[in-house]
Amino acid sequence: MASGSLKSNVDLLLMGVLRHGPAHGYAIIASLRERSDGGFELAEGTIYPALHRLEQAGLVESSLQTAQGRRRRTYALTARGRKEFSAQRREWQGFVASMEAVIA
Repeated sequence: MASGSLKSNVDLLLMGVLRHGPAHGYAIIASLRERSDGGFELAEGTIYPALHRLEQAGLVESSLQTAQGRRRRTYALTARGRKEFSAQRREWQGFVASMEAVIA
């Protein structure tokens, strides 16, 4: 049973946010912070390289949009990304259950 690396955990977190719908980078960062009650304060330098990596892997797609006169890149899960998210979430839940069994 693998615990996963920080990189794969960040990927899982990002896919978890994007499963609720497309979002731009700052909205993703805010959602991570809000949903984790401040537990995940990830910097742009962590988020954007991970989003690009997910996009190169075909798990996320991006598009440029204009809002209030500003262009921003919006990210969304692909069908492949939704499947990968589900698989990684099951693996994570199994890991957590195993840890709980040992430390509880």
